[in-house]
Amino acid sequence: MTSSSPYRIRIVSAADESAVQAIADIYNAAVVAGGSTADLEPQMLDQRRAWVASHHDPYVVAVIEDGESGRIVGFGALSVYYDRPGYDGVTDLAYYIAPEAQGRGAGTAMLEWLLAEARRRGMRKAIGVIFADNAGSVALMHRFGFARFGLLPSAATDATGMMHDMSYWYLDL
Repeated sequence: MTSSSPYRIRIVSAADESAVQAIADIYNAAVVAGGSTADLEPQMLDQRRAWVASHHDPYVVAVIEDGESGRIVGFGALSVYYDRPGYDGVTDLAYYIAPEAQGRGAGTAMLEWLLAEARRRGMRKAIGVIFADNAGSVALMHRFGFARFGLLPSAATDATGMMHDMSYWYLDL
């Protein structure tokens, strides 16, 4: 946590049971609410644990904690963009913030950390794939200088049954 941020961010592993549980809870809240993921059903704890475990160096999963309470309020990941070696150095980034922590700077802090970590790990490009009507994430993409490079109309359904366009964003690191 820096003096200007009310948050702490730390890398987690699949063995960190409390972090994996928080990741599952936050992700499942997003699934149920709709508007940010194309998963249609909440995920089991073992599914989230396997997802965390699938991140091998240079890829990583991190949680963001409230600096005062220590409560996990979100998570983010640098993930494999495409599983062919020619794409090494390109990362797919994702982040989810608990509903009660949204609009309080946690998403900004998480994305700032993810980009710094991607640079530190030698990545050359960051890719974000988001629902085009996810105003908060679109605003963050603009704020951090991402360029939208594609739009796939009516590409994904969320758990509420709503159809969403997918927008594709990149940033040269």
